[in-house]
Amino acid sequence: MQSSDRRVQRTRRALRDALISLLVERGWDDINIQNLCERADVGRSTFYIHFQNKEELLVSGFDDLRAALRAQAAEMNGAADSMRFVRGLIEHAYEQRTLFRAIIGRRSGHVVQKRFREMVSRLVEEEISQPATGWQRDAGIRYVAGALVELLAWWVDTGNSRSADDIEHLFHQFSLPVIKQLREEA
Repeated sequence: MQSSDRRVQRTRRALRDALISLLVERGWDDINIQNLCERADVGRSTFYIHFQNKEELLVSGFDDLRAALRAQAAEMNGAADSMRFVRGLIEHAYEQRTLFRAIIGRRSGHVVQKRFREMVSRLVEEEISQPATGWQRDAGIRYVAGALVELLAWWVDTGNSRSADDIEHLFHQFSLPVIKQLREEA
């Protein structure tokens, strides 16, 4: 049974790696299932055993990133008002600049940006501690997530040389009033 699990993990990883490399090369709209299968060296039927479509594969990758950022944030001792996952996301964006340009930059497709923004919104909501209720709370969470996504997009798209510390500080400087208000309402 364990070897089967390893095969599943290996196949899913190969498909995810194929998606990443194709996103960087072509952009979302120019990728199809056949491209993914050829790059991952798997058959189409194997792809469909694991994923219904390429968007589900994309979401799976974002789910893995979200889990890794949450685990990293849980180990951090950040300021009470800060969003602890932000540092990990900024560092990941810096280390994977080419990939992040493909995900949130000008070349990425609407679907990729939407799914990335949803992942960041979920991370913000989880850091607030309680599920969003009411339109102002939902709008605040989307505002903070949108600010972070746009700041990251600006940073990676422009090739800006500011450090990860600078970007994290700037994000918290701009967003702290909204974050505090969201936490007070929780």
